Amino acid sequence: MNTIKYKILGLCICLFMISNNGQAQKKKTASPAATSYSIEGNVTGLIDGTAVKLIPGGTHTSELPVAETTLKDGKFTFSGKLNEPRFFYVVFGKNKGNISVMVENAKIKISAAGTVSDKEGEWITFKDVVITGSKSHDFYAKEIVYKDQLDKDYKAYHTKDSDELSKLIGAARRDKNTKAVDSLQNLPVWKKFEADEKAFFTNVEKTTLALIAKHKANWWGPFFMMTSYSYFTPEQKPIYEQFSDVAKKSYYGQILDKDLNPKSLVGTSIANFGLKDKDGKTFNAKDIVTGKKYILVDFWASWCGPCRKEIPNLKTAYAEYSNKGFEILSVSIDKDEKAWQKALGQENMQWHNLLDDDKVSKSFNVKAIPATYLVDGKGVIIGENLRGAELEAKLKELMKS
Repeated sequence: MNTIKYKILGLCICLFMISNNGQAQKKKTASPAATSYSIEGNVTGLIDGTAVKLIPGGTHTSELPVAETTLKDGKFTFSGKLNEPRFFYVVFGKNKGNISVMVENAKIKISAAGTVSDKEGEWITFKDVVITGSKSHDFYAKEIVYKDQLDKDYKAYHTKDSDELSKLIGAARRDKNTKAVDSLQNLPVWKKFEADEKAFFTNVEKTTLALIAKHKANWWGPFFMMTSYSYFTPEQKPIYEQFSDVAKKSYYGQILDKDLNPKSLVGTSIANFGLKDKDGKTFNAKDIVTGKKYILVDFWASWCGPCRKEIPNLKTAYAEYSNKGFEILSVSIDKDEKAWQKALGQENMQWHNLLDDDKVSKSFNVKAIPATYLVDGKGVIIGENLRGAELEAKLKELMKS
């Protein structure tokens, strides 16, 4: 469900390690706990020589493969060792399709039927996926059963009428026909769609938080939190604080902590970048900020409540200091361009607003939003996450000097 703002992937881990009792028995010795994993794959429908990679997932970063091979007679194998179960993607071709699997030190088998699209891109889809041998994968599959109902609920309120109306509203917004937009959005069909959508996302949030809280005493909780949100906001920090010390010190708990509390970039220089505005025109940051004394690079999203609550403060600062050499450059990390366009129309921000290409936010190491970086005229970051009164005080101090 690409439009779901919490980007729920619904993944969970559970592993109970089998200990080696080390006791000899007459004519029979107990099997020791596995100290390594092996993955045997059997995939039909793909040609020999297709690249297969094992890539870590659930980390919010572009991970490198830990192993690579190619298909031969539809088969592939991987092997290695893990300190604890981890989530991986088995990626086929040049990132054309993948199968997710919870890997633990055990003999794991994967079978699936693959289909290569005859359309541009030649994307690979899979059906009849069967994964055996991983107890943690079995558990996670059981935990995400609720996702099936969410899929049904999502499809239920996206009717043909609402989809057509959405297209008309989008076209009217692009034409800047505010009268038509208002008229269409006041139709009963659209009002019902908005109510159903609100109820859907409320349910998404409720089930997501319940799943995370269910595992707050162990590392499953941080893992679910990582995979339930693409980006974090200050609203999610209390969720992290509920975790036990064991959960926080786990592999995914430590990654989560780094995302919620990213390393400071103060003192580093930013590189020039180019992104498109709402009309599809590309702007380079260098051209926007030339001649300015201070620039606030603001990362936000239409679905981010704290981001939008901060916009009035940005407007106040812009009105006060824009004629004194202060500039704002807002970069949205929205994946849904329509939602971004709609938010721009509602917020009416008077400075440049560009849409992220997934590279710029990563260059700033943005893990949580709102994220703001105050940059001087030389391109050096001199402040981070300054908002409201703090931003006002900092600008007042800088402008005096």
